[in-house]
Amino acid sequence: MYISNINLKNFRNYSNQSIALSPNINIFTGSNGMGKTSLLESITLCSIGKSCRTPRDKELIKWEKDTAKVEVIVQKTEGDEKVSISLSRVENKRVQVNSLPLSKLGELMGVVSTVFFSPQELKVVQGAPSERRAFIDIALCQLSKTYFYLLARYNKILSQRNKLLKSNKLTDDALDIWDTQLASEGAKVIKTRKGFITQLAPFAIEHHAFLSSDKENITIEYEGLGGDTIEQIQIEFLQALKKDKEKDLRLGYTHTGPHKDDISVKNSKMDLRIYGSQGQQRTAALSLKLAQLFLATQKSFETPVLLLDDVLSELDLTRQQKLLDRIKGFQTIITCTHLEPAIFETLKNNSIQFVVQDGEVNLINKN
Repeated sequence: MYISNINLKNFRNYSNQSIALSPNINIFTGSNGMGKTSLLESITLCSIGKSCRTPRDKELIKWEKDTAKVEVIVQKTEGDEKVSISLSRVENKRVQVNSLPLSKLGELMGVVSTVFFSPQELKVVQGAPSERRAFIDIALCQLSKTYFYLLARYNKILSQRNKLLKSNKLTDDALDIWDTQLASEGAKVIKTRKGFITQLAPFAIEHHAFLSSDKENITIEYEGLGGDTIEQIQIEFLQALKKDKEKDLRLGYTHTGPHKDDISVKNSKMDLRIYGSQGQQRTAALSLKLAQLFLATQKSFETPVLLLDDVLSELDLTRQQKLLDRIKGFQTIITCTHLEPAIFETLKNNSIQFVVQDGEVNLINKN
């Protein structure tokens, strides 16, 4: 799969812009604040239905404009598909695929498959557990609409249980009903996540060894309730809810479940989340993203689009070369302020280059 065209109208600092992309490597250069990241943001919006930078859709609309529109066209093995998202300051966003409105955001998942990486994505290793859960959930939602709806059901039940814990209408029978539902859906979430990490880990280990020139080893494991089957996890979940009941009642929220789980990221038994240097954390984060890219290709038989936002500047020349070697065969969209001469030589025969200035994109080099 690759993106052939991006069309923007009143999106961020873009008034009216159409961009034709190469199926190989696309490089967008320009000074900071010119709109490079906004291009990648428009793609993630069409990929997962939300911005990679803000939860507020209205911030995506150009200043002093009432509406905005983003359109992405992708070429797939079985033909092309078009995703259109319309934004308004007074209405909810409207999503269309091939000109047909979507009533549920879950139907968007997997249409435009992407893997996004920026310097801020270091939080997937050094950040809070919620950042690593988000990494798993975004990856899984793009692979499976079923998981998207499963996670939505779990979060809705969790919200209802938390409301009940804070209310004056709490009875043991009412809480038992929500506990049973929460454990049932939560066990499925945990089982799916565990399976994903089991499949992801070998890719992460291999990429990490390659990026570190075999100097470092990494291990990735899911941290959550025990159990190998859904039934076993459900039993553990119910026992944990019973154990935490008094604490949940006292504090008014649920302390146990997949909404509290984590991924351990270790290097030779050292916890990189806590003790890793920034360089080690960066390599581990990049390895996780590459693992997501390769696993998604294996499971969906369509190659996702790789979005690299100012990532090359964060890597030394050796790791830049290694990264570029690893992403051959994937459509890649790179933003940066400039390219090192050695990197430009590596890319020049397999890329096109654009310059971005004040919300305008111009093609400056095509091979």
